[in-house]
Amino acid sequence: MSKTKSAESVLAQEESRPRKPRVLLFDIETAPNLGYVWGKYDQNVIEYTSEWHMLSWSAKWLDGKHVTRCLADYEDYTAGSEEDFSLVSDLWELFNEADIIIGHNGDKFDIRKTNTRFLEHGLMPPEPYKTVDTLKIARKYFAFNSNKLDDLGRRLGLDRKVKHSGFSLWTGCMAGDEKSWFDMKKYNRMDVILLEKVYNKLLPWIMSHPHMGILSEQDEACRNCASTNLQKRGFAITLTGKAQRLQCQGCGAWLQGKHQKMTDIK
Repeated sequence: MSKTKSAESVLAQEESRPRKPRVLLFDIETAPNLGYVWGKYDQNVIEYTSEWHMLSWSAKWLDGKHVTRCLADYEDYTAGSEEDFSLVSDLWELFNEADIIIGHNGDKFDIRKTNTRFLEHGLMPPEPYKTVDTLKIARKYFAFNSNKLDDLGRRLGLDRKVKHSGFSLWTGCMAGDEKSWFDMKKYNRMDVILLEKVYNKLLPWIMSHPHMGILSEQDEACRNCASTNLQKRGFAITLTGKAQRLQCQGCGAWLQGKHQKMTDIK
């Protein structure tokens, strides 16, 4: 007769496992501002008739499943509605669970726009998190002709963004057209699929990545992916000593071990 493990032993086993950082990739789509202008080119808005709101968002945990939501997914939605509280609240729940949030131009656009809706709806700040902006990474370490997500996907041989009908997709959603909502969610979802592929391709180059080893509560793990499969590859010499040079066999990133002062080296 087999013995059943006690609850205490199961919990002890769970606690001994490395904590897996929660890494969220996301992208949002918003409605345009509507207002009065006197002409077509280089105009100042005289008065807003309606300010932007969130139309949809798509998100996924790194190496996990997708969730894509739009206004039309909620029971209280009616055609032309701008009420996005439920949509925004669901995204807040994901933000509140995340250790790291990844977006393309996320720091300047997606996160700030999302924070704006959090604030306007009276939601408190989610738990603190770190960010990785793949647009900033592409600009910092490389010299692509274009750093747009679609162009990076094409140039790196990964994938492409979904083609759509243009601004009529946005006006269709705002009018409550079912096909437009379907196409918007498909477009939004593909952005996150492509974002994950671009992020993984850029990953070994990101010297400023939030430390995944620390987040996973492992003393010796890769900063970028938390892998413990690190290979010693010589030493990095500094003005005051040296440090073991390591390369992650998981993602390929280069790392440095603890610094040894010259007085400690025998």
